[in-house]
Amino acid sequence: MSSVEEILRHVNTKRLWRGAALLALAAFSSPVFLLTLSPVYGSAPSHLFHGYGVAFAAAAGWFLKDFIHQLSGRRAVYLLPVFAFWVPTIQYFLLQQSFVLGNPTGPIITQVIAFYPFVLLSVACAGKLVQAGLNLERYGDLAKEHIPLLGSYVVYSFGEKFAKLFISKFIGSFWLFSSTGLQLLVAILSSAVIPSKLLLLAIPSVLFTLTSNVHLPLGTTTSALESTLHKEGFSLVDRQESSTGYISVLDNLEDGFRVMRCDHSLLGGQWTKTYRHYKPKVQDPIYAVFSLLEAVRLAEPDHGEPRIDANSKALVIGLGVGTTPAALITHGIDTTIVEIDPIVHKYASKYFGLPSDHVAALEDATVFVDRALKTPEPVQYDYIVHDVFTGGAEPVDLFTIEFFENLNSLLKHDGVIAINYAGDITQYPAALTVRTIQAVFPSCRMFREDAASDDSGDFTNMVIFCKKSSATPLRFRDPVPADFLSSKFRETYLVPKHEIDPVVFTTVTGGRRVLRAKETGRLYRWQDQGALEHWKIMRKVLPDAVWENW
Repeated sequence: MSSVEEILRHVNTKRLWRGAALLALAAFSSPVFLLTLSPVYGSAPSHLFHGYGVAFAAAAGWFLKDFIHQLSGRRAVYLLPVFAFWVPTIQYFLLQQSFVLGNPTGPIITQVIAFYPFVLLSVACAGKLVQAGLNLERYGDLAKEHIPLLGSYVVYSFGEKFAKLFISKFIGSFWLFSSTGLQLLVAILSSAVIPSKLLLLAIPSVLFTLTSNVHLPLGTTTSALESTLHKEGFSLVDRQESSTGYISVLDNLEDGFRVMRCDHSLLGGQWTKTYRHYKPKVQDPIYAVFSLLEAVRLAEPDHGEPRIDANSKALVIGLGVGTTPAALITHGIDTTIVEIDPIVHKYASKYFGLPSDHVAALEDATVFVDRALKTPEPVQYDYIVHDVFTGGAEPVDLFTIEFFENLNSLLKHDGVIAINYAGDITQYPAALTVRTIQAVFPSCRMFREDAASDDSGDFTNMVIFCKKSSATPLRFRDPVPADFLSSKFRETYLVPKHEIDPVVFTTVTGGRRVLRAKETGRLYRWQDQGALEHWKIMRKVLPDAVWENW
């Protein structure tokens, strides 16, 4: 008999699969827990210490498994599914204190109390089951400890990868496949793996989750959410979790505006309360930057003759609520919109008046651009609008020199590109971004959304307008009434006003000259800092309770 056959002969299959199942469920719950943190703290801050905390909790669970087993009188494994059912309830009440805990302290405390103990207990219980299932005592302590440890690591890694794949495919498609619903599903599966009479202790948490936890998208919980939001002067229009985060549409009942939310950020908004007989052809945005982006039409071509909208093509990367592409479409421009999240496109069309007569590419922008360049005769555009900011940090892959060079190839000879950058323009990432853009486009001008403040930081929306050609400097023509689309808001904000002196970015020294695709990891630290700053700004835009009750 071979050594493998000898090992298999002594395997306790029931204990082994139970241990593996608990490890897989613990791994699955890791990215799910991050999803539940992101609407309150933002995606980047939620991730900051998560990996370190999970690794520490798992290591502690493995090396303390015998101690935990003895301390609990061998009952720890029966407490595990009970704790799993309590995780969403404990987390719910901790998230309600985000305004007190702050950021990034809040995510850390929430995970320390609500999630890391679950990981520790899962690994400890699974470790004992796997060891007992393999039954390797006769091969010595080294084999008894290290073979189960290695196997457990493989199972955990597989479980985490499966969770990310599952989430990307099914998140939001069914109430049980929402982030809080998946927490509940993990608890249900844990109780199926380890049946326990102690599950009676989980009944209060289950009842609360199904009736009062507003993060679970059921009829009763949605009613509770609407009641809470109404007290803050808001009304829920719609919500769904999607590939980029938690998406919702909210109406402000007092000031009269509608916004689309993605996790702890606003993708944009429109004014809904207007004076009598005022009917702009495209609704006024709540942020001036979206009208500022429309000024890409005002950039004069080199040949001196104004472009004809009906003969022009535009590519918009990043949809938001669709204000800018809606304006371009209304002007008669053939517009293609690239948006990675289909729910964002659905809500922009349904709730923000995005016209249907456009080409929608619901995919990653890098995939779209790469494929477009590989076609025999790539479509070239008169205008490109690059507006992909969300959650306090840009997707860095869309700010590399390689991506801008590809966009340059899609731009007509006298075409114009408008790039929205949101961040602190006194910091290194802003300077790096400007240098990268200028390395591709020879003639650029930069404008901020509003006048500079006296604060030590300078977080703002900046639009960088660039021409493909350097034959003449970039200039804007004087607008005519048709450019404003019957909008008083556009009369005020369409024409760029607050120009930024490029010298501002030359004073930031050090670092790389341009951002290359293989070096995007260098910006993560800066992105985390920007996300925390953006979190504070968002907390001034909407009340704490609106962010906490999603």
